[in-house]
Amino acid sequence: MLGKWGVRSSHLYSAGLLAVGLSFGSWLLSRTSKDSKAQSDRWGLFIGEWAPTLIALGIALKHEEKK
Repeated sequence: MLGKWGVRSSHLYSAGLLAVGLSFGSWLLSRTSKDSKAQSDRWGLFIGEWAPTLIALGIALKHEEKK
């Protein structure tokens, strides 16, 4: 279905890498604000969980592109 919408595996790989950077950035920004260390860690981990999901979807889409 993603392929029908024009989404390519390279788009999902890029989004996965962007999620890693966004995770680090949100963690860093949260650490510099008045949030506690635990809250900062939660923000980083929450966004960091997107990366493997996006990369896994990219791999699945890559298999579909080969067909």
